[in-house]
Amino acid sequence: MKKRSRVRRLARFVLSGGRRRVGPAGPLQNPPRYVLFDFDGTLADTFSAGIEILNILAVEFRFRALPPEEVSLARDLSTRGLMKHLGIPRMKLPHISKRGTEEIGKRIDSIVPLPEMPELVRKLSTMGFRLGILTSNSEANVNAFLKKHDLEIFDFVKSSSKLLGKASVLRRLMRELHLKPKEIFFVGDELRDIEAAQETGVHIAAVTWGYNSTPALSEAAPDYLFAKPSEISTLLETMSPKAEG
Repeated sequence: MKKRSRVRRLARFVLSGGRRRVGPAGPLQNPPRYVLFDFDGTLADTFSAGIEILNILAVEFRFRALPPEEVSLARDLSTRGLMKHLGIPRMKLPHISKRGTEEIGKRIDSIVPLPEMPELVRKLSTMGFRLGILTSNSEANVNAFLKKHDLEIFDFVKSSSKLLGKASVLRRLMRELHLKPKEIFFVGDELRDIEAAQETGVHIAAVTWGYNSTPALSEAAPDYLFAKPSEISTLLETMSPKAEG
């Protein structure tokens, strides 16, 4: 068992590009300087469109489609687990991700915000928090969505060109803004969001209304696990920069 655990840790180390995992940041001790949101499944309801696009790309790239009866199973899997389940070679992932972004772009006018999320981000903005979006979608798609739904209140949108590259974007963001990991509160709906946060030491709040299932998210031990957007505002309103001022 110990040998197997060591092998798994070595595999994670190699997959992370040789960077050691920092680990969970734990509960917030001080107000975060920035609240970052994932886009797909956290702010925007792209779940149905995502499944539709996945199955279109299955034909184009010759991997196994995801039938309706397997969607529940897929929600328990990490991105790597889903790739293995569908037979997606890692070398094809950049091309598949690029095509997926193009297909979402064609549908962006029909994508709507998830319930209560516009109210949440507007409230956090009025509280004085700096807001950002960290996504594997394209900046063009996200900006078109924000404009359509009158949500152009974010300080920035940062896009990762790699589906599994959010940790690198977080590191770059911290360098650019001179931030410490614990000055960031990241809100996401997927296991890869938790992995990126725990790889960099950033606080992570996992939300249950997106892609990955509640049991899968819980097992990954995020700092917080929220079932409703109002739970996020309840946590952060006691740390409002304006309230402190």
